[in-house]
Amino acid sequence: MRKLALRDEILMQVEKPARYIGGEVNAVMKDLSEVEVRFAMCFPDVYEIGMSHLGIQIIYDMLNQFKDVWCERVYSPWVDLDAIMRREKIPLFALESQDPVKEFDFLGITVQYEMCYTNILQILDLAGIPLLASERGEEDPIVIGGGPCTYNPEPFCDFFDLFYIGEGETQYRNLLDLYKACRDQKESRSIFLEKAARIPGMYVPSLYQVTYKEDGTVCKRIPLKEDIPLRIKKELVRDMTNTFYPQKPVVPFIKVTQDRVVLEIQRGCIRGCRFCQAGQLYRPVRERDVEMLKEYGVKMLENTGHEEISLSSLSSSDYSALPQLLDFLMDHCREKKINISLPSLRIDAFALDVMNKVQDVKKSSLTFAPEAGSQRLRNVINKGLTEEMILEGARLAFEGGWTRVKLYFMLGLPAEEEEDIAGIAELCNKIAAVFYETVPKQNRSGRVQIVASTSFFVPKPFTPFQWASQCTKEEFLDKAYLTRKAVSQQLNQRSIKYNWHEADASVMEGIFARGDRRLNKVIQKAYEMGCMYDAWSEYYKNEVWIRAFEECGIDPDFYTVRTREDDEIFPWDFIDCGVSREFLLREWHKAQRQEVTPNCKVQCSGCGAAGYRTGVCMQDRSARREEEVRCESQD
Repeated sequence: MRKLALRDEILMQVEKPARYIGGEVNAVMKDLSEVEVRFAMCFPDVYEIGMSHLGIQIIYDMLNQFKDVWCERVYSPWVDLDAIMRREKIPLFALESQDPVKEFDFLGITVQYEMCYTNILQILDLAGIPLLASERGEEDPIVIGGGPCTYNPEPFCDFFDLFYIGEGETQYRNLLDLYKACRDQKESRSIFLEKAARIPGMYVPSLYQVTYKEDGTVCKRIPLKEDIPLRIKKELVRDMTNTFYPQKPVVPFIKVTQDRVVLEIQRGCIRGCRFCQAGQLYRPVRERDVEMLKEYGVKMLENTGHEEISLSSLSSSDYSALPQLLDFLMDHCREKKINISLPSLRIDAFALDVMNKVQDVKKSSLTFAPEAGSQRLRNVINKGLTEEMILEGARLAFEGGWTRVKLYFMLGLPAEEEEDIAGIAELCNKIAAVFYETVPKQNRSGRVQIVASTSFFVPKPFTPFQWASQCTKEEFLDKAYLTRKAVSQQLNQRSIKYNWHEADASVMEGIFARGDRRLNKVIQKAYEMGCMYDAWSEYYKNEVWIRAFEECGIDPDFYTVRTREDDEIFPWDFIDCGVSREFLLREWHKAQRQEVTPNCKVQCSGCGAAGYRTGVCMQDRSARREEEVRCESQD
């Protein structure tokens, strides 16, 4: 029987002790005598968030399929346990074995969003691992980072020995074999890292020096060792069917954010929205075979006991075999009373018909994401959605029995004007009017509910808007005020509810998104001053962050309010994400001209992703041959 790392009296003092005891259904236990490499896989946020992350489930399953590796899970202790662990000097432990993380060979940390950076330091601190990679010794675990934020790892690179750039299914076996070989030959940590830097997709920040110009922008990046690459090309799974995917995902004891089976039907997106980082990073679109999805869907439901299955994708409507997959799942799930969830559907007649079929009881709300209030601004961001489409979707929804609509918009987009902000309220009003025109009075159970939410635009690396300026906190709040005022002036204002996001955190997110190596000391300073769980509004301390910037002598406005020149060298330019800088710059200029780019299935836009020779890029070989040749010449 396992001995828990926390005594009963400690578990009785904390909220949700099941976060820390492990032993869940499908958790992997191994005999340590048969294990050669121990890997602690960490999500630097609370258990309920981390347990909902599909990427960790995939890597956890893959690593544990290797007989010589035992991968265990680690999450950030919530603030109550954090205080106890520090007071009683309890080291951070992995859930499966309950052993201290410091005893492991690797600590892998997935970095999913910018506001978790101080939680990375919490993990290292509680584990007893030096915060700075430069201060670690031979007995410390190798700290490796992955996830979308590692496409600009520079703001937090001092805390990591190594980064894995791209999708994790392809190179971990090679990395672990190298580690075993170096250990057997008694080679040092630094020798291992130098050799690891030569594996595709691996980035060792300590092996590079960055210099800056007088204006504060990047001047050049200098490799400090021979034969390590100047550019790191992302790793990508070319065959999404014959690869790793968990048939037995871990089932938590407590309710988590995504408490269901998650079936990833494809990766990537054909749409090309200019604000969306994921739509660029995961190009090209690659589908999983529908027969594989049928088999895995059934097995995952049987192996977990979940009562809901969600089809995961950036744009589920674009999966070519969706009708066939849904017919199969509906037949299988109907008799077992299992719900089917379809996020990321484009709201049209097909989608609404599908939702009517898969839901025995209609859900009360439907979600649209127009992103912008005017057609002009939707063209700027390449949303590919017209007002006619939105209103027709709303009409079909109201005819189908929906009475509550959620609408998501962004404020502070490039080229935004006051008319665009007013357009948010006007569009909400038009949708409410459609309800009253469509549903006869005798059939209404009350007035329609329109819930409009605005987030604040944050420019991200590897998007066409990486050159754009970001609004200040005051500008964001002014825009939210104008939106609220415009809503109050609409005829159907009583049917419209308006919510907006926090401005402080959005500005800080923007600083970290396009930051450079100089921000490492700010993050460390803020952590030392008490910042942690910054993604949680009740714990975010904006005044402390501002003080940390001041004490480090760094102007946060440098990273946000200025527009970048076309030829500026960005901190992340050494990474090749598969989408070329030339393409992104073309899209930036097209945005300024309000020109729309067709989606990938309509016309190849020459983004560079065809260099991977897979997915949607290969569906029309003759039309894409010129693009392939160009990409080959760049390799």
